[in-house]
Amino acid sequence: MSPEQINENLSHIVARIDAARKAAVKPAPSTTLVAITKAHPAETIYPALIAGQRVFGENRVQEAQAKWPAIRAEYSDVELHLVGPLQTNKVRDAIALFDAIQTLDRPKLADALRAEIDRADRTPFLFIQVNTGEEPQKSGVLPREAAALIAHARALKLPVKGLMCIPPASENPAPHFALLRKLAEEHDLPLLSMGMSGDFELAIRFGATHVRIGSAIFGERVTR
Repeated sequence: MSPEQINENLSHIVARIDAARKAAVKPAPSTTLVAITKAHPAETIYPALIAGQRVFGENRVQEAQAKWPAIRAEYSDVELHLVGPLQTNKVRDAIALFDAIQTLDRPKLADALRAEIDRADRTPFLFIQVNTGEEPQKSGVLPREAAALIAHARALKLPVKGLMCIPPASENPAPHFALLRKLAEEHDLPLLSMGMSGDFELAIRFGATHVRIGSAIFGERVTR
């Protein structure tokens, strides 16, 4: 995809976010676009950077390590989110690289994050991922177990700021967004990461503070 097309796509998405916020009865105070760059090379990312986009998301620690240090040498104000599953053996690398981790989903990972934050003296903010569809193949804490994980993370004094979900692809996402918002309200968590290229406008109606959009900006991912 050409730089001009990426720039046009980005402008279109920003306009749609603004329109969705204006149409929503009670939108979040702000909605941040997290541009998802999974499987896109660095040269694809630069047009978005030049256009002013500064918040990006990656699914894999190793892939992000290969791309983002060089980019950040030029754009030091980038905010990088991890939006894919995190294994405990990658926690050290993740803390070193990411400004936000959206996929805290189990007590063992919370413990590992606490230990590494203390060691590295670097503190990304965190979202707890909730598996709202209770899909066995998908990461995320089950809704009925979310309260216990939130309590565990808070006991560790982790900087948990919000919740994240990925609704089942085959279902209406609205009930999942509503459930995530309800859980966030019950636990006084201000941030909601929900909504992707196909449903972000609906997510904004339910109070999304972060929407994760990749293909609608950068086109289909490069397969390897």
